[in-house]
Amino acid sequence: MFGIIGLVLLHICVFGVFILHGGSMDVIAHAAPAELATILGAGIAAMLVGNDLDTIKGVAGGFGKIFGGSKWKKQDFLDVIFLVSRLMKILRVDGPVALESHVENPESSAIFSEYPKILHDHHLVHLITDTIRLMVISSGNLNAYAVEEVMDAAIKEHMNHAGHPAHALASLAGALPALGIVACVLGVVKTMAAIDQPPTVLGGLIGSALVGTFLGVFLAYGIVEPMAGRLTQVIKEEGQIYHVVKQIIVASLHGHPQPLVIEAARVAISSHNQPTFGEVFDGLRGK
Repeated sequence: MFGIIGLVLLHICVFGVFILHGGSMDVIAHAAPAELATILGAGIAAMLVGNDLDTIKGVAGGFGKIFGGSKWKKQDFLDVIFLVSRLMKILRVDGPVALESHVENPESSAIFSEYPKILHDHHLVHLITDTIRLMVISSGNLNAYAVEEVMDAAIKEHMNHAGHPAHALASLAGALPALGIVACVLGVVKTMAAIDQPPTVLGGLIGSALVGTFLGVFLAYGIVEPMAGRLTQVIKEEGQIYHVVKQIIVASLHGHPQPLVIEAARVAISSHNQPTFGEVFDGLRGK
């Protein structure tokens, strides 16, 4: 919602003020289609050259994150705490073998099936199951610090890959002003070819050429760069759920009491999604 409000306000402040001060939109409206085709077309082409297909798909899908925010809400963080805590309780009470069926085939697991949204995210499921699989294979005799190091490496790699679309958008934002100059130069070339025309004609041609520079800067710093920044924020926010998983597993392996395990998980969540200690503790009582 705030993203849409921001875009509306941006256009009002730029074009509305321009019109209020006597500016005419005729030249901009006339030149914009061709200038936008040049600038955005070249920018998208450059993005295709510099990125793989997964990143391009991530950019396309990233607009939903930009305007819709993180897919993980407060209840999702509660659910992942409940899920991993139940698995660690089975490890502690029944032993590693009792977890084997859950980690080898989570789609058929009675525990995982209670949390379909989590089950749908294969990166999150793999982080949970792959780590617990290590415990099963080693019969629970794992060094907590070693497990933490492995999980940190897995999370870092995933977050690095998840951030590629935001980096691609940021690179596009950096290129747009220069591409606007390219469009402007082409407009100047067109103007020079009509140098024998009267001043009224030349004025229109020069104005059209300058629209290219304007649009390149406007798109870069008014739209694309803020979108890249917002996408980066959302990706980092979504990454918190992986740290919640890590904190529960590592704290459990250290043998910490459950209140400390809960608190270790809670502090990894941003304040607007962070459940209270009571919400987590009360939810775990019935599990």
